[in-house]
Amino acid sequence: MKELFDKISDESATLITKKYSTSFSIAVRLLAPSIRQAIYNIYGFVRVADEIVDSFEGYPKEELLDRFEDEYQYAKKYGISSNPVINAFQNTVNKYSIDKELIQAFLKSMRADLTKQVYENQKEIDEYIYGSADVVGLMCLKVFVNGNQEEFDELKESAMRLGSAFQKVNFLRDIKEDYDELSRTYFPNVDPENFTTADKDKIIYEIKEDFRIAYKGLIKLPKEARFGVYVAYKYYLQLLHKVDKTPARYLKEKRIRVSNSTKTYLLFHSYMKYKLNIV
Repeated sequence: MKELFDKISDESATLITKKYSTSFSIAVRLLAPSIRQAIYNIYGFVRVADEIVDSFEGYPKEELLDRFEDEYQYAKKYGISSNPVINAFQNTVNKYSIDKELIQAFLKSMRADLTKQVYENQKEIDEYIYGSADVVGLMCLKVFVNGNQEEFDELKESAMRLGSAFQKVNFLRDIKEDYDELSRTYFPNVDPENFTTADKDKIIYEIKEDFRIAYKGLIKLPKEARFGVYVAYKYYLQLLHKVDKTPARYLKEKRIRVSNSTKTYLLFHSYMKYKLNIV
């Protein structure tokens, strides 16, 4: 009956992905069926950990994260967890030989969100972004290359840069929510109360450089993964474009979004480029 529970575990991770992130779940559905479920399983795990530290107000967050991590370690040791999300994730970790260092780095960054609110220098934020975003890209890359270490090493930097770009775009988009509701600021030497055009332009320049390097690896991804990743890339690039066009002072007043009609256009345009082998 373990097969039935594994199926239910996969379905739980898929449901979490679809409910928490419409854009990401669309991109995942564009991956080849052979790798789609593994990405759902990765996202389900990282999403639950993120919700523990960000959303579970009024509950013992640190204790919950400790229990979550302990349960993962148990699952890794014995090959099963009664927690469906962790069970699905550990199956994927084992199948694709995902390095334990990646998972440890992720959990370290999640734990930082429990206590750390201001990042004082570039080293601190780079370490946080590595754990919260870059390693998630690397976990997905392990799936995309079917565990092939040589291919993984070749595409590693671009996967990390794409993870960084996505995370930094999220930071910019959520600058009001992070500061007002969580008292967090992720940009060293930037005062969210006095966020200037110069601040925004510097950050956007860095993100564009991340996207530029990420694209070099994106076009080398296996065919099974390339289209789905390219659509996610285009969605976030469009979101960055909207942020770029928004005056700095307004980013503290409203959350920037990409409309559904624009997402549909980007999906169609991306599909045409993919079919014409332009991507």
